[in-house]
Amino acid sequence: MPETIVTLATPKELVPVPLVTRERKLNWITENVSSIVEAPTPLWWWVAFIPCATLALIGLLCIGYQISNGVGVWGENKTVGWAWDITNFVFWIGIGHAGTLISAILFLSRQKWRTSINRAAEAMTLFAVICAGIFPGIHVGRVWMAWYLAPLPNSYGIWPNFRSPLLWDVFAVSTYFTVSVLFWYTGLVPDLGTLRDRAKSRIKKYFYGAFALGWRGGNRQWRHYEMAYLILAGISTPLVLSVHSVVSFDFATSILPGWHTTIFPPYFVAGAIFGGFGMVLTIMLPARLLYPQLDDMLTRQHVDKMAKIILLTGSIVGYAYLMELFIAYYGTNKYEMFTFFHQRAGWNNGGWYNTYYYCMMTCNVLSPQVFWSKRARGNYIVVFIICMFVNAGMWYERFVIIATSLTQDFLPSSWRHYHPSWVEVWTFIGTFGIFLSLFLLFMRFLPMIAMSEVKLVTPEADPHHHPEPKH
Repeated sequence: MPETIVTLATPKELVPVPLVTRERKLNWITENVSSIVEAPTPLWWWVAFIPCATLALIGLLCIGYQISNGVGVWGENKTVGWAWDITNFVFWIGIGHAGTLISAILFLSRQKWRTSINRAAEAMTLFAVICAGIFPGIHVGRVWMAWYLAPLPNSYGIWPNFRSPLLWDVFAVSTYFTVSVLFWYTGLVPDLGTLRDRAKSRIKKYFYGAFALGWRGGNRQWRHYEMAYLILAGISTPLVLSVHSVVSFDFATSILPGWHTTIFPPYFVAGAIFGGFGMVLTIMLPARLLYPQLDDMLTRQHVDKMAKIILLTGSIVGYAYLMELFIAYYGTNKYEMFTFFHQRAGWNNGGWYNTYYYCMMTCNVLSPQVFWSKRARGNYIVVFIICMFVNAGMWYERFVIIATSLTQDFLPSSWRHYHPSWVEVWTFIGTFGIFLSLFLLFMRFLPMIAMSEVKLVTPEADPHHHPEPKH
């Protein structure tokens, strides 16, 4: 009898979705990512960069004005010693968390979909931490005395107060920034070597060659590179959890109602990842529109997965909000109940910042629920709008935490309203100008997609891959 051959088809649900669509070749990835850097500067880049650089300059002028005149130019008073300065500091630190999460934790867990977004997310981390670092420095008032924060011996015998959470911030954020720079730069080295070899001008060849550190792509170099990248990923992973936990200790170690709670570290970390992914999508979706060649590398699958993470972390943040209300009610501490139910939730004729609280709840808890719909996750306009809500909601969250606890604390005789001054407003707007200007420069002069890593997830990189012959 003739032998019967049975071929079993793989179910559609089990077929992996390619991370680089249209079966693009390795050379196509090199050409299209490098073309962004090598092509003449497009007109839209100048249209975006000049306003951003102008805002950055205005922000720097406001910082100079504040330093020369003192913190009295802000709207803070004897009751509200922290306001927009620390709100903006925590906001920018939170945005920087997505880059390290995408690069380190997803790398260690072998999530290959990270390869198309990790480079831009890492760069975003560095620029966000730079913006965050501005505020603690000018918040201390006498900026020229900030060097006393370092544990350096001096003739006056002045040492930092290691029991102060503000000092913990200095060590945590500086460590986070240093490791993030090393991690980002290490990943850049192979791509800088590619740009060096493709450069046509002497200046570009010199600079790319200098920063490529003699990269030739040999087997020994790749072995050392992968080990260094793995070690840095391992060092970076605990930083994702520790940095924002340390920032939350600024509040949790105090005795003010609304701050003195142990839920702050995990709640701040989840919120940071939540806001960080929102900012990654806020930046990458317009970049994908402006550079159509990224379409096959930054696919709907990437956007879908990031939207799911936003949904997950947004639900965690919503749970933390409700748990705070429950603990305040269950603990029967009249000061905690006043802060949460009167000042924030607006019961008993409401407090001063109820509107901010409900904006926070709407943006951070309700808006991400749209992502339960696969159709919504696949619609770039919907995703972008929700991410803008997330960005606004995370700022509202930090302001609500600070303002509702400080403006009305234990003594009604010391209650004071807080209103930001024009210096605070324009300083904050200026940090957005700094952030976007740095990101635009990054897009223009460095590969925003990690070519060497994206190539590893293509079918052609598999040694067992045999392309089907074309008829």
